[in-house]
Amino acid sequence: MSGIKKVVLAYSGGLDTSIIVKWLQDEYQCEVVTFTADIGQGEEVEPARAKAVAMGVKEIYIEDLREEFAKDFVFPMMRANAIYEGEYRLGTSIARPLISKRLVEIAQAVGADAISHGATGKGNDQVRFELNAYALMPDVKVIAPWREWDLLSREKLMAYADKHGIVVEKKKGQKSPYSMDANLLHISYEGGIIEDPANEPEEDMWLWTVSPENAPDESTYLDISFVKGDINAINGESMSPATVMEYLNKVGGANGIGRDDIVENRFVGMKARGCYETPAGTIMLKAHRAMESLTLDRNAAHLKDELMPKYAEMVYNGFWFAPEREMLQAMIDKSQEFVTGNVRVKLYKGTITVVGRTSEYSLFDEAIATFEEDGGAYDHKDAEGFIKLNALRLKTAAKRRK
Repeated sequence: MSGIKKVVLAYSGGLDTSIIVKWLQDEYQCEVVTFTADIGQGEEVEPARAKAVAMGVKEIYIEDLREEFAKDFVFPMMRANAIYEGEYRLGTSIARPLISKRLVEIAQAVGADAISHGATGKGNDQVRFELNAYALMPDVKVIAPWREWDLLSREKLMAYADKHGIVVEKKKGQKSPYSMDANLLHISYEGGIIEDPANEPEEDMWLWTVSPENAPDESTYLDISFVKGDINAINGESMSPATVMEYLNKVGGANGIGRDDIVENRFVGMKARGCYETPAGTIMLKAHRAMESLTLDRNAAHLKDELMPKYAEMVYNGFWFAPEREMLQAMIDKSQEFVTGNVRVKLYKGTITVVGRTSEYSLFDEAIATFEEDGGAYDHKDAEGFIKLNALRLKTAAKRRK
C-alpha cells in the first residue's frame, strides 16, 4: 500500500505492538497514532502512554470502554445464551468488534489513511478486527504486520527490539509460557505446555479462579435480578453492566467457577487448544437461562436454542456488524420483553445450582402443573385424543413396515 501517511494502531504496550509502532514508522514512513482500550483486562493501561511517547508517538488515545463493552456487546450476546461449539463463551470474540469500532472512529477523527493491529496470520483475531472494521468503514486500509514481516518467532522479535532500543519488560529468570488475553468477560491462555491437547494445565496457570478443591466449604448464594433479559441488580443492590461483571468475576473466581479447557475449530481452518476462565459469564448464562425457563414461551425458547449456534458462530467469526447478526439480535431482543424477575443461585466448589426463580411475568401455573387436585384446571381425558393424533403418522409408518 502506497501513500500511507497516518495509521491508527490498536496498541497494548506489549512487545508485539511496541515493535509494530517502530516497524510502521520505518516501513511506511508514516505517523502512528496509538489506541489503547481498557475493557477490563485487570491491568493498568496508562503505562502504555509513556511507552508510546518514548516511541515518538504524538497522538495517543487511551479510553475506558468497560461500560460500553458490557452494556452494548456482552449483555446483548448473553440475551442470546451464545456459546460456540457447546463450550466456548466467546470472551475474546466479543471484544474485537468494539476495538474495531473505535479504531475506525479514531481513524476518521484524525484523518488517518489506515488502521493496524497485532493479530497473527494464524489466528481468528485478524479476521475479526478486519471484518468488523470493513463493515463500519468499507474503504479503510488495514496493515497487518504479521502478514508482511519476517519476524515470525519470539527470538526475531526480541532481536528487533534490541536493535532498535525498544524497552521490553521482562523479569529476570521468569517467563510466562502462555499467550494471554483478558477482558471483563474472560482471560484466555494459549501456548506453552497446553499446545499439546494431552497435557493438563498447571494449577499456577489459572489467575482468576481458585481450584474447586480449594474453594470454600460453604456455599455462596446470589440473588440475581433481571429486567428484559439483562442483569440490573445482585442481592438487591443495583449495579451497572460492568459492575455486575466485575462483582461476578470476583465471587465466581473465589468459588472456582468458570474454568474451561477446549479444543476449538478456528475460522481460519485449524484446530486450537485454549484454556479459559469466565466466572461472570458462566454465572450470567446459567441465571439467564433459568429466568427464561420461567418467562419464555416454549416454542420461542426452542427457536432461540435452534438459532443460538448460528448466532455464536457469527460472533466467533467476526460478523458482529453483519446484517444477519443484527437481524437475529432484533428477534432475540423481542424475546426478552418479559424476561424480568429474580433468580437465586448457589455457588459451591466450581458448580452453579439454580435454587429458585420468581417473576411477575411467570408462565408457570401451579394450578395446572400440580400433582395434587387441580380443581378442574386440566382434564386428563383430553390427553387421549392428543396422543392419538400424534400417534397417527407413527402407526401408519409401522403398518407400512409390516
